[in-house]
Amino acid sequence: MPIKNRFAETHAEITAWRRHLHEHPELLFDLPETSKFVEEKLRSFGITDITTGIAQTGVVAVIEGQSNISGRTIGLRADMDALPIMEATGLPYASKTPGKMHACGHDGHTAMLLGAAQYLAETRNFDGRVVLIFQPAEEGGGGGEVMVQEGLMDRWGINEVYGMHNMPGHPTGHFAIREGALLAAADEFNITLTGQGGHAAAPHEAIDTNLAAAHVLIALQSIASRNTDPLKQVVVSVCTLRSDTESHNVLPHQVLLRGTVRTLDPEVQDLAERRLHDITRLTAEAHQCKAVIDYQRGYPVTRNHAEHTRFAAEAADQITPGTDRDTPPIMAGEDFSYMLNARPGAYIVIGNGDGATVHHPEYDFDDAAIPAGCSWFAQVVEDRLARA
Repeated sequence: MPIKNRFAETHAEITAWRRHLHEHPELLFDLPETSKFVEEKLRSFGITDITTGIAQTGVVAVIEGQSNISGRTIGLRADMDALPIMEATGLPYASKTPGKMHACGHDGHTAMLLGAAQYLAETRNFDGRVVLIFQPAEEGGGGGEVMVQEGLMDRWGINEVYGMHNMPGHPTGHFAIREGALLAAADEFNITLTGQGGHAAAPHEAIDTNLAAAHVLIALQSIASRNTDPLKQVVVSVCTLRSDTESHNVLPHQVLLRGTVRTLDPEVQDLAERRLHDITRLTAEAHQCKAVIDYQRGYPVTRNHAEHTRFAAEAADQITPGTDRDTPPIMAGEDFSYMLNARPGAYIVIGNGDGATVHHPEYDFDDAAIPAGCSWFAQVVEDRLARA
């Protein structure tokens, strides 16, 4: 694996940063210690143009190249937040905060961008400017959107932007990408069904919301199986089903269903939302229940731009030959989508080996991927901002 020599030398140091972050996870926008750690590392590299407090706890830093004839600026982004999960790895560097865990590898993403920052600050072998973006609240908070709304792209004059995410199941340190839609739009819904509670022995005197909820849950699957072109992806998942009673002999008055709708195409997204409302309302009426539906559009599709996808893959091939340029779309959501909607760029996947999947209590970032990830960030800069 043709890794830049500097990252082979600093691998142990960057791994120590990653494991420190893993031990001290923080959630959403509330990342005071993580942001402080990032800022201190950046300053130790000799980087002085650092802004904190973007999107509450985001950090943005600028590295100037040896020249700036081109006047171009590239943004590199890493997410910093953890998840509300109880860790079950048993590792020596496991989370020290019960109920919080870096179960998606954001500790690895942050460490790799810090490693690249250290190298770029030492060498500055590029023409232009690099903006390092350390983002809070990717896990449901929309921190990427907030950073864009607070002027990230215009304030720092970013022309194009790149990001990376680890992926279990892919060989460690190998890359995958695709042009166009890589990750899905992720919408959320809350459905409240109201009927009439009653005794389990006399269901005819009640209006059974559990029965209605069961029929709604099953009927919603027809959106994918019977309403959508089978060549276009859509996933409708009911993830919570909860009634207002836990008794063995009481029929509930109300039932709540919560879930998510994931799509890769705006027309399918519109169709899915419309059909969810129709199916829920009419199924509830058929069971004499009232339905209240709260449907919220979430992260948009993460869509890679054609030119920048080709460039990102070429940079990856210099690190680990054989980049997968047509990896299947992933139905998870990602708020880097807001940055790609604001500026052209690309989002790439780096393999994390055969361990547990992301969002699992036994997940762990594979530190063997660090040199490849750091090298890719640096390669993007040195190739895209090549000196004349």
